[in-house]
Amino acid sequence: MILIVENKKTVLWFRRDLRVDDSMLLSIKANEVLPIFIFDKEILLELSSDDKRVDYIFKKVIQLKDELKKYDLDLAIFYADVIDVFKYLKSKAYDEVYASVDYDKYARKRDEEVSKIINFIPLYDCYIYEPREILKKDSSPYVVFSPYYKEAKQVYTKEHSLKYELETNKLSNFEFFDYINEFKENKLVQKTLSIDTIGFKQNSIKYESPLKKLKQLKSKLISYKDLRDYLNEDATSNLSVDLRFGTISIRSILRELITLKKQGFDTEGFFRQLVFRDFYASLLYHFPKLHTQDFRSYAPYSFKKDYYEKFISAKTGVPIIDAGVSELLTTGYMHNRVRMIVASFFCKHLMLPWQKGEAFFAKHLMDYDAASNILSWQWSSSTGIDAQPYFRVFNPYLQAKKFDKDALYIKKHLKVLNNIKAKDIHDEDFLFSNTIKGYTKPIIKHKFAREHFLSEAKKFINN
Repeated sequence: MILIVENKKTVLWFRRDLRVDDSMLLSIKANEVLPIFIFDKEILLELSSDDKRVDYIFKKVIQLKDELKKYDLDLAIFYADVIDVFKYLKSKAYDEVYASVDYDKYARKRDEEVSKIINFIPLYDCYIYEPREILKKDSSPYVVFSPYYKEAKQVYTKEHSLKYELETNKLSNFEFFDYINEFKENKLVQKTLSIDTIGFKQNSIKYESPLKKLKQLKSKLISYKDLRDYLNEDATSNLSVDLRFGTISIRSILRELITLKKQGFDTEGFFRQLVFRDFYASLLYHFPKLHTQDFRSYAPYSFKKDYYEKFISAKTGVPIIDAGVSELLTTGYMHNRVRMIVASFFCKHLMLPWQKGEAFFAKHLMDYDAASNILSWQWSSSTGIDAQPYFRVFNPYLQAKKFDKDALYIKKHLKVLNNIKAKDIHDEDFLFSNTIKGYTKPIIKHKFAREHFLSEAKKFINN
């Protein structure tokens, strides 16, 4: 599929689509194009210099730049405020910019401001469906997943998985492709093309090719439904980061699922999870207040600094919670089942505001996606749309025993517990009664926390 535009000077703005293959952005047919990537100062200045995501993005941007050169294209890289970049490009007679849209609050405001400077044409490249594509008969959005999923399957066509072909356009004459471009006193200056230039550090993490992961999907599907919740099993696709930054297209995954389904594989569970991702994006699009506000409230959550500090330091004394937080701090990842257990504990045991937990995840998750993260935290706290019932409170010990029976996941991320038997790690009474060298006692008891939360929630509801 190719998108055709008039003879104009066109900016192709890469954001969450850092790839050449199956790129909606690169399928635009124009007179001349300037592919760009902006390291947005407004975002980066909020991050620590060792943020793993920036290193990942930088490496993928350089990889994208090299790939583009194979097609007689290139990538202009900026480290600047977005508005300054487009004021500059407008002054150089660029007529329009194409970019794949995102639905979080910052992105929508940013794109609105850019559209005041230059003609902004949105592309819908990050998800299967556009947020206005799946609506009720009265044109209102679905707020429950089951009917949304049913409608999603009804409206799905082969066009949702069609591949976009690269259009070989003329590259604009831009002098500074080999640098990072920054504005100093309203002048464009060139700096060394290095991650150090933007104030961040390179790490030694090796990132597996998304195409390699996609080829492994066949073996993962065999046990996906049964094993994806088990913490020591490599049963998930591991494509979340690739989808987040668009190093693989959602359509590539759909095409692979179609192929595997024809071969007799059960693809329903995996497709359902992809649609769930769209559902959350749709909710954030239609209900932007959900960025920070509850859809419904069940308990008077309040910030308790001592609990919060112990939580973010992996020192709650509850092994599955501390293992999950330790994994996040060390690797930038957290197993999806553990995310649910951790979020439930944060909101319903410690009774901390979900917004604080969401912000903590946002700071550290490699695959951070605003819609998925925000709505998942609201689900766990029972304050969101289509959330779990308020009276459902995960027992972290039973969850750990079920999904990490031999405590292999816990011991992997909490070395201090390596010599403790799995049955003792899953035993709350043992942890309270015994002193483990280098490890703290639990800061709260499950039974007390559950009863206290339910009592407060009922008071809140009755009022």
